[in-house]
Amino acid sequence: MAAALPFAAAVNGALRRVPVWAVWLLALVPLGVLVGQAVSGNLGPDPVRTLERGIGRHALQLIVATLAVTPLRRFTGISLVRFRRALGLLAFLYVVVHLIVWVTLDLQFRWDEIAADLTRRPFIIVGMAGLVVMLPLAVTSNAASIRAMGAAAWRRLHRLTYVAGIAGALHFVLLSKVWAGDSLVYAGLIIALLAVRLIPEPGARRAPA
Repeated sequence: MAAALPFAAAVNGALRRVPVWAVWLLALVPLGVLVGQAVSGNLGPDPVRTLERGIGRHALQLIVATLAVTPLRRFTGISLVRFRRALGLLAFLYVVVHLIVWVTLDLQFRWDEIAADLTRRPFIIVGMAGLVVMLPLAVTSNAASIRAMGAAAWRRLHRLTYVAGIAGALHFVLLSKVWAGDSLVYAGLIIALLAVRLIPEPGARRAPA
């Protein structure tokens, strides 16, 4: 690890010069590309499904990126902490757009069918649960909420990010219907990123019984 420290310091120095708005701009590029392809009719034979799943996949990628911030800093020394709030909010934005596409383009405001799906189809139930969990995280992702709640309570609330990650991965696996391919890759990444948090840090003192 000692040999990696100079490299981490150099990377962190470069990252400090990157504005947060650049992360927003870069992360919104895939959404712009998908919308552009949809408008131009270049999403294949089932454009709504391609658009819907593409947006959902990018949401899951952003959830993975958010969960990776802490392990990356712990094991490599590279810190993306100043971008974590933006990554989380971008993930929420993609999930909301994913929902909007499902309601408006996929089911076309057929509310009876939407209500039935929300009670009968497991992957939709899990996905909606993930969105509900993300809502308080998005609302409180600001300095004012940290001051109002207190840092400790705010951190406890934002552990719901782990629940959102599991829900997103399970939603994708159930949607795929086949336990193979990229759905299992994302599920494995999220499980691994949560599991490494259980590894005690070197020198950490055990709390008295």
